[in-house]
This record gives sequence, structure tokens and C-alpha cells, in this order.
Amino acid sequence: MARRGRREVAESGLSFLDVISCGFGAVILLLIITKTVEPVVLEQSTEDLEGMLAKLQRELFDIRGETREVRRELSTKRQELEEALNRIAVLEREFSTTDAALQAARGRAESVEGQAESLATARQSLTEEMERLLGRDFQRQNDLVGGIPVDSEYIIFVIDTSGSMFNYSWNLMIEKLVETLEVYPEVKGIQVMNDMGDYMFSNYAGQWIPDTPGRRRVIIERLRSWNPFSNSSPVEGITTAIRTFWAPDRKISIYVFGDEFTGESISSVVDTVDLINRADETGQRRVRIHGVGFPVQFARPENLQATGIRFATLMRELARRNGGTFVGLNEFR
Repeated sequence: MARRGRREVAESGLSFLDVISCGFGAVILLLIITKTVEPVVLEQSTEDLEGMLAKLQRELFDIRGETREVRRELSTKRQELEEALNRIAVLEREFSTTDAALQAARGRAESVEGQAESLATARQSLTEEMERLLGRDFQRQNDLVGGIPVDSEYIIFVIDTSGSMFNYSWNLMIEKLVETLEVYPEVKGIQVMNDMGDYMFSNYAGQWIPDTPGRRRVIIERLRSWNPFSNSSPVEGITTAIRTFWAPDRKISIYVFGDEFTGESISSVVDTVDLINRADETGQRRVRIHGVGFPVQFARPENLQATGIRFATLMRELARRNGGTFVGLNEFR
């Protein structure tokens, strides 16, 4: 029994040694294999990584080059877009300006049409007013538009100094005034005032300016820049001239130069002048009243006014009633 037990222990111990030996052998074999193969694998792996790194660097450089190109193209496109937007803005402004001008032109056209209708209405109403003033049986006398009587010893110029006259017909007005003075080679006295009754020379207010060649030249030179305020109505100037300068022993002519009448009533003006410039027993008025009309309204056809027609109507009637002549010019320059 005891022997049999010792033999079993020896067999098992041998097997264990064999196993241990085989294990160490295997470990040694693995170490040999590993040390032999590892340098080759590492060297190959390093070369592969360097090649891949070089490839990636080349690709990075290519990408950077493409990026710069794309940025340049993007900058160019942005600049082109900005220029296009600027052109669009310019075109929009031009369109707005053109459209506004077109609308304004349409408005002016409509305004001119409306004013033309108003002028037609004004002509009709003025004709009716003339009928009330002159009577239905009145017939125009040709001698009223003929020569100007030159029997006066004193002359007074009542001049419309409004902006319309000063800006459009001033040179022509001066020319006509010179022509009027030439009709009177020599008179006893001259006076110049505007349609408001303001004197050209304040030191001669209420007095006659002596008629000399030198004084006439001074009057003409002063006229070139004389531009006091005016309400475009000759009523104040006419009434002031009659009240201030009339005398029984004086033959006076008043010359009214203007382009429009802005007063409310023509008939009331005519009645007022009739009261001031009364007729004597022979039917002669205290002073003669002449008128020269400048068609300034036709200088602005887009803004036609009936005041020009009203001035002509007023002065024609005043001239007829007060022994004078009205001359309506066909040009304003």
C-alpha cells in the first residue's frame, strides 16, 4: 500500500517538470521571435507615417492655395456685387428723379389747363364788368389807341416795381420811359413814384423835379436799380399823384407802367379816380391818365394769371375816362 503511493507521486512530479520546461521554451522562443521582427515593423511603420505626413502636407498646401484663390474670387465677387448695388441705387435715384419730374410736368400741364379755363372765365366776367362800366351801347373809339396828347406841362410816372416787372420787363420799361420823355422835349416838372405812391427821390417828395438833361440822365440811371416794395396795383400811386400835384393852373399827364392789377374791384377804382380827378364845366379832367401794359404773364405760361388782363381792363377804362391813351405791348422784353 505504501509503495504504491510513492510511485504515484514520482510520476506526477515528472510531468510537472516537463510542463515547466516546455513553458520556458515557449517563452524563450517568443522572445527570440519578437526581437527579430520588431525593428523591421517599426522601421516600416515610420516610413509609412513620414510618407503619409508628407502627403498630408502637400494636400494642406494645395488646400491653402485653393483657399487663397477662393478668397480672391470671393473678394472680386463682393466688389462686383457692391458695384452692382451702387448702380442699382443710382438707377433708382434717377428713376425717382425722372418720375418726380414727370409727375411735376403732368401737374403743370393740368395747372395750365385749369388756368386757361380760369382765364376764359375771367375774360367773360371782365367783359360783363366792362359792359357795366361802359354801357351796352358803347363803341370803341380808334383814337383812344392812337397818338399820345402832348399838351401837358408836367408829367408823372407811376411805375409798378413788383418782382414780375423788375425781373422780366424792367429794361423794356426803361426804354418806353425814355421814349415817353422824348415825346416831351421840355416840361416844367417831372416826378417819378411807384404804384404804392413812394417817391424815387425822397428829397423831392411832394415837389417837382426840375426838367434838365442832367436830371433826366439821373432818373434813368436810378431806375436801373430802383426796386421798392409793390402790391401790383396802381391805385395808390395814381390817387397820390392827383391829390398831391394837381393845381388849376397845371396841365399834368400821369403815365402808369405796369403788368397786373391785384385789387378786388375795377369799378371801385374807376369810381374813386372819378371822384378825385373831377371834370370841369367843359368836361376836361384835372389830369390826363395814360397807361402802358407789359404782358409779363406770358413769360410764365405755366403760371398764367388773370391779373394781367385785369390791369389792361382797368387802365383802358381809366385812360378813356381821363383823356389819356392805353397802349398794350405785345412783348414783355
